[in-house]
Amino acid sequence: MNGETALDALAAVSSLPKQRLKDAMNKGAVWLKRPGTHRRLRRATTPLLAGDELTLHYDAAVLALVPPTATLIADEKAYSVWNKPPGLLAQGTQSGDHCALLRIAEQQLQRECYLVHRLDREAEGLMMIAHTSKAAAALSALFAREGEDSIHKMYRVEVRGKVADAGEITIELDGKAALTRFRLLEWLPEQDSSVVKVELVTGRKHQIRRHFAEIGHPVLGDPAYGSNNKDARGLQLKAVQLDFSCPLTRQPRCYSLL
Repeated sequence: MNGETALDALAAVSSLPKQRLKDAMNKGAVWLKRPGTHRRLRRATTPLLAGDELTLHYDAAVLALVPPTATLIADEKAYSVWNKPPGLLAQGTQSGDHCALLRIAEQQLQRECYLVHRLDREAEGLMMIAHTSKAAAALSALFAREGEDSIHKMYRVEVRGKVADAGEITIELDGKAALTRFRLLEWLPEQDSSVVKVELVTGRKHQIRRHFAEIGHPVLGDPAYGSNNKDARGLQLKAVQLDFSCPLTRQPRCYSLL
């Protein structure tokens, strides 16, 4: 194997043509394990060393997917802000990353990209990506923080039924305190749904979706939580505002889709 290219090695042990293998590599389905590293391998001509391990996670259905278009909202050099469309992953899986915002940002901006927070695949809206290790550490800490000095995250959500004009949901999730505040924006009687503006105070997994399902007003189009809330439009949850003091510049920042 020593000196053999990654593409030749994969072609020798698989029944796939080289062009298809190149496509799989470019889309992040090939991994190289070498002492001290385990990473995606994209360059077909990479020479292999003794002891290298190549893994091909070939999933034709995944590789055939065409990613929806993400929109760059702001480029702050150390980090960028994007409008992630529904159906786009935050980061890739073993089987590929061409349908992930992290990879799309890397290709478009030609910079290192670090994930600092997540948005569900089914959801849409604002996401931040860091481009330096310093920014990644600072922004990750900001998203993990709770309280007044944390990042303020606002969402526009459509739920089943009529909710109160305003309120708080304080049901514990996963044994931890959780707080979701909401305000009614519009009641749609013809479809028995409410459009609400939501402030996520704590950051538990799927907090908004779980909280509204718990109080009997599941998010429309949610495939995982609630009942009688199917919607052909998909998950009606959108991250519409990020408001915070930048940990890098100490300046106030507000990014909004409102």
